[in-house]
Amino acid sequence: MTVTAASSSLPMPQSDALVEISHVEKYFGDFHALKDIDLSISRGEVVVIIGPSGSGKSTLCRTINRLETIQSGEIRVDGVPLPAEGQELARLRADVGMVFQSFNLFAHMSILENVTLGPIKVRGMKKAEAEKLAMELLDRVGIAHQAQKFPAQLSGGQQQRVAIARSLAMKPKVMLFDEPTSALDPEMINEVLDVMVQLAKEGMTMVVVTHEMGFARKAANRVVFMADGEIVETGDPESFFTNPQSARAQDFLSKILTH
Repeated sequence: MTVTAASSSLPMPQSDALVEISHVEKYFGDFHALKDIDLSISRGEVVVIIGPSGSGKSTLCRTINRLETIQSGEIRVDGVPLPAEGQELARLRADVGMVFQSFNLFAHMSILENVTLGPIKVRGMKKAEAEKLAMELLDRVGIAHQAQKFPAQLSGGQQQRVAIARSLAMKPKVMLFDEPTSALDPEMINEVLDVMVQLAKEGMTMVVVTHEMGFARKAANRVVFMADGEIVETGDPESFFTNPQSARAQDFLSKILTH
């Protein structure tokens, strides 16, 4: 499936890497969480990372904005190596949006205030401009009418859509999603996935860790299958789901697709 930017009818560029991960190693004590990871993600590409629990999917996702540090190797975002700390790291995180399993909204702030906080504090945007942008984004994710409510007044699916709008408000270069539907009730999952599918169609560069195979089939340009801290197999969704090459992927799919 080719995803194109909303402003262009050209196919997705294949060589313009936005995220480059080279020979990355990560340990938690004696546990080898990531083993010699190499992965390049192009602008406008949607990469979905799947695999069994404990395979390193979320850890890999979290290294891209340095929520997890690495022991060796290199990660570059838009050609720049990840900074260690300080203002440069804060700037990187403004360019790399992240949506977590838990929504991480500020309970004492309205939905509108949650979405405008980053653009005002980090980007230096004027309040009126930030509110205009926030309302546009809340409309885009289908909850503009909830702008004056507080997080506790919204369903889990609505809160996750607010979290997506909040990340988009920073105008990120790439969006990371770490199992964004895993904390949701089944009936709320699709409303979040629908927003993500639309982002993919609009050309947002996305790295998505998920157990939702339907989303991977529908929205991914590329599926990355991980097991035991390694990238075992990569491929386009059609090839991966219909004809996985590795025994490990075949076993994983046979279990997950029969449930």
